[in-house]
Amino acid sequence: MLRYIYGVDLHKHPLLRDTMFRDRAIQFHERLGWDVTVDEKGEEHDQYDALNPLYVIWEQPDGRHGGSMRFLPTTGRTMVNEHFLHVTDGVRIESPLIWECTRFCLAPDAGREVSAALALGGAEIMANFAVEHFVGVFDARMVRIYRLLGMAPEVIGQVGEGSDVLAVGLWGWDDAFWPRTLNRLGIERETSLDWFRQSFSAIPPTKKRILEAA
Repeated sequence: MLRYIYGVDLHKHPLLRDTMFRDRAIQFHERLGWDVTVDEKGEEHDQYDALNPLYVIWEQPDGRHGGSMRFLPTTGRTMVNEHFLHVTDGVRIESPLIWECTRFCLAPDAGREVSAALALGGAEIMANFAVEHFVGVFDARMVRIYRLLGMAPEVIGQVGEGSDVLAVGLWGWDDAFWPRTLNRLGIERETSLDWFRQSFSAIPPTKKRILEAA
C-alpha cells in the first residue's frame, strides 16, 4: 500500500523508515555510484531529509520499503535551486504551486508495479494539495522509466550529451494518467484515496494546516 508520511512522523514507522534509507544507500551509492553520505548503519541521508519533507512510500506486505519519493515545496529550500541552477541557466523554480520531487528510489526486490504506485502517489498529491507541477532533476537513465509510466516531463534545462545528460523537468497534470495507472495496479481510484486519507487522518487539523502551508 501507499503511505504518505512527513519527516517528523517517520519515527512512527521504524522498519519502513530504516529500510527506505538503506535502500537509498544501495541504489544511489552502491549501484549508481553517486557521491552521497552513507552512515554507519548503511543508510543514506542528506540535508533535505531534515526539512520535514513529505515522503510517498510503497509499503510491502511485510512492512518494509518497496519504493519511495520525497517532496518539498519550492517556496523553501530545494536541491534544484541550491545545486542545479547551472542546468536552468540561473532561473530559480519558486512557486506555491510547484513542489520538488527527489530521491525516487526502488527497493532491490521491487516489483514492476511499484514505480506505477509511486507515480499514483504523486498524482494524489497534485489532486489533493492543489499542486500544479513537480520539478525534478534526472539523468538519461530515467528517461525510459518515465516513458513507460506515461509521465514524460517537460524539459526546462539540460546539460551534457548522451548518457551524461542531466536535465531539469516539470511534470504536470494529465487526466489520462488515472485510468492507465489504476488499471496497471489493478485497483480503483477509491482504494488510492483510502490510502491517502488513512495517512492524513491521524494528523490533528491545526498541525495539518501548518504542514500544508510550509
